[in-house]
Amino acid sequence: MFKRILIANRGEIALRVLRACREMGIETVAVFSEADRGSAYLELADEAYCIGPAKASESYLRYDRVISAAEIGNAQAIHPGYGFLSENAHFAEVCRSCQIEFIGPPHEAMALLGDKNAARALAKKVGVPVVPGSEGTVETEAEALRVAREIGYPVLIKAAVGGGGKGMRIAVNEQSLKSALQQAQQEAEAAFGNGAVYLEKYIEHPRHVEVQAIGDHYGNIIHLWERDCTIQRRHQKLIEESPAPNLPQEVRQAICESAVKLLKAANYYNAGTVEFLVDRHFNFYFIEVNARIQVEHPVTEMVTGLDLIKLQIKVAAGEPLPFKQEDVEHRGVAIECRINAEDPERGFRPSPGRIERIFVPGGPGVRFDSHVYPGYVVSPHYDSMIGKLIVHRPTRAEAIAAMKRALEELRIEGIKTTVELSKAILSHPTFVDARADTTFVERTFIPSQQEGAKK
Repeated sequence: MFKRILIANRGEIALRVLRACREMGIETVAVFSEADRGSAYLELADEAYCIGPAKASESYLRYDRVISAAEIGNAQAIHPGYGFLSENAHFAEVCRSCQIEFIGPPHEAMALLGDKNAARALAKKVGVPVVPGSEGTVETEAEALRVAREIGYPVLIKAAVGGGGKGMRIAVNEQSLKSALQQAQQEAEAAFGNGAVYLEKYIEHPRHVEVQAIGDHYGNIIHLWERDCTIQRRHQKLIEESPAPNLPQEVRQAICESAVKLLKAANYYNAGTVEFLVDRHFNFYFIEVNARIQVEHPVTEMVTGLDLIKLQIKVAAGEPLPFKQEDVEHRGVAIECRINAEDPERGFRPSPGRIERIFVPGGPGVRFDSHVYPGYVVSPHYDSMIGKLIVHRPTRAEAIAAMKRALEELRIEGIKTTVELSKAILSHPTFVDARADTTFVERTFIPSQQEGAKK
């Protein structure tokens, strides 16, 4: 087992990894930018090093500085968390070439699955359903128009690398495709340094269901059941839950088995999430793999009783998985609400600033993963998520009631947050009856944005 791990991230996930390491008796090395200097969680690390200014490209994304910190701090492994360098195959390869273990999948599998076209091709090869689309990237307007005519409108333009909704546009006809193609290419280039895009048939009114899996170095890959991530805005998830409500058991089983089949074909190990779209007839289609720990991993932890961060570390250290597929039970229902420093009433404009007061909810089955505290200053330089509120109850109705109560208790003063929007969503009959699709939030709570998207 590792004696010391460097955490190549910040905020909530850095604190989450740090806590897991402490419980395992592993020392930690933290890194931080000038914007995060003085963050309270840094005091819990055994050592902490500044790796650059606030701008992520000069700090958290500089793997030469991250690796230098690991070498100075005598770290044997690096946990990348999510975001930043977590899905950078070259970084993973460089870590291992420097005799520092990367706590994640092999860089070969990461590179393969990180290329969405290559991942689609592999899925088709092993019999996992994929959304109809282009065979590879499309570079010209003429090529995009030809593919769209073949698969039919509406179509979805997607960045070939990256995620988080960047480089993604919907086109409903030829005119909108021409403008959307250029916009998607430019956004993908700016976000990922790669403007390659491809086309998919746009599945109307789908649900977003993903499967959490974990694999070891000995060919064992086990799914930890599914999460429903349908409640989202502009492809950014807001609320996640497990199990996926109103999903027939045979479909649930088939999706989970498909995820395992795909990861095995990629010679994958460590934690990973395979994402699918599910249409109104319960047909499911593979869309992508997130080769890292997910923001919403606590949902799976609550229903399985497993600590995914500890499992990641044990697998990276060469330990075999300590259980088999039939040992993984699913108990009750878990729901997570992401708490973002944003103003939903002003187009989800980021709301950086000082948190004057915060009251954290509690009670049975309630968990709040966050690094913020009274006096904490939310930086404008990074993602707006400041916490995750998770509840676990025996039934979905009880979980919804517990989450609504917990959201009422959660008080964050000094900045705008998405708490009120989460309360409104949880109270809406469409959510309560599990009839939502991925456009539900925009259609119901942000009508002006939906109208603008159609134009």
